[in-house]
Amino acid sequence: MTITRKRIFISSVQKEFSQVRRDLKAFLLGDAVLRRFVSDVFLFEELPARDQRADTVYLEEVERCDIYLGIFGYEYGFEDADGVSPTEREYDHAGRHGKPRLVYVWGSDEKQRHPKMRQLVSKASNELIRRRIEDASALTAEVYASLVDYLDTSGALRVPPFDTSPCEQASLKDISRKRVEWFLDTARRERGFPLKSNTSTQALLTHLNLVHEHKPTNAAVMLFGSNPQKFHRTAEIKCMHCRGTEYRRPFVSMQVYGGDLFEQANLARDFVLDRIDRAVGVRDVSITAPTAYELPPDAVGEAIVNAIAHRDYHSNASVEVRLFADRLEIWNPGSLPGTLTMDSLRHDHPSVPYNPLLAESLYLARYIERVGSGTQTMIELCREAGLPEPQFEQREGFFVSTIWRDWLTPEIMAVMNLNERQVKGVTHIKGSGRITNSEFQELTGCTRKTAARDLDDLVQKSVIVRVGEKRGSYYILTGKK
Repeated sequence: MTITRKRIFISSVQKEFSQVRRDLKAFLLGDAVLRRFVSDVFLFEELPARDQRADTVYLEEVERCDIYLGIFGYEYGFEDADGVSPTEREYDHAGRHGKPRLVYVWGSDEKQRHPKMRQLVSKASNELIRRRIEDASALTAEVYASLVDYLDTSGALRVPPFDTSPCEQASLKDISRKRVEWFLDTARRERGFPLKSNTSTQALLTHLNLVHEHKPTNAAVMLFGSNPQKFHRTAEIKCMHCRGTEYRRPFVSMQVYGGDLFEQANLARDFVLDRIDRAVGVRDVSITAPTAYELPPDAVGEAIVNAIAHRDYHSNASVEVRLFADRLEIWNPGSLPGTLTMDSLRHDHPSVPYNPLLAESLYLARYIERVGSGTQTMIELCREAGLPEPQFEQREGFFVSTIWRDWLTPEIMAVMNLNERQVKGVTHIKGSGRITNSEFQELTGCTRKTAARDLDDLVQKSVIVRVGEKRGSYYILTGKK
């Protein structure tokens, strides 16, 4: 079947939604599913200067588009001689030309909304079904759900995305009411979620776009299911505590965590925190003594939840958490969307979640913060803890996040011009805690004199320190730098 790709026109007050418009375009062109069906996204502000009236241009672009997407906020925008804004002109023009119109109303404080924008919202409400949203995360999820439904209804989608697909063997009986009530209370407390704690399961799932023809979707089962692994066996997290710095069996310990995604995130985070160093302070402020972990707990949690939210659930692989003597690695089946690079993760970047509906519920329960900021949060937390910046890379079909437990990363050792023997020696100390001159000789195959020279050089560079004298002496790593 030949796919006719669609052109989308984004309409809103530009000044009010300048960043939201850019991020939404990046999402539509970067999402693994939608980018197969979206040819272009029109933003008026991206047009080059031309000798043509602005109103003529944007109305012509409405005629050229296949889908009109309107974001109606609090501002009405510039008014022409007739007192009508470009946003309303575009909405009306799309209707006259029979364009499918998807409208999203931003915010719920009607007193703050411009009177003419209230009238426009009312007009749209009488003509079509519009959705109300409170933030960019909700907008992404709602647009995603709307477009997937549009593509599915039109026959363009042969296989819907994982999170919007119905879980064929499941019913509402497979949804945990206890988990639903927990989510309603948590989302209301953390994000001001509008639904009350006594809201029915069906109503909650409908509000979150997690129902398809009265059946829970895969996302609903993964978030709120009593036993999600009954339907998705590999939707779990494998946690391994490795000996030393290499991924080898036998492991010090290993756990496989199932359950819903909230449970998985909690258990995997605790697995790591229970196995890293922590210092307990003095109870001079409260009855609870402060605890300082070797790794920032929030950075650990952020990396794990990112993997859960962005993994490819069609893959037979699972999320893996690997704790080594010198680092923590989180392996996530999948890859970055085409619009992002590894370098862009270190700066402000749009959110292109692999599973937008999963990400939205995780956001509402405050398991995820502002969309697109997870990697930057990890970097900031590690810097504050005196640790190197996390590393992000693509390896063997997985997206891998690495949080370093010490400052001696491979890159730093390369900058310090450590030779191959010295790198082996440092790696040995990371795994066993210490090394002697004799052990260095055996490990690298060098003479005693060469070993002494290499070790002395490492001492001079403040990489290691010598403990003891003569035959009983050994070397250990220095602290953080």
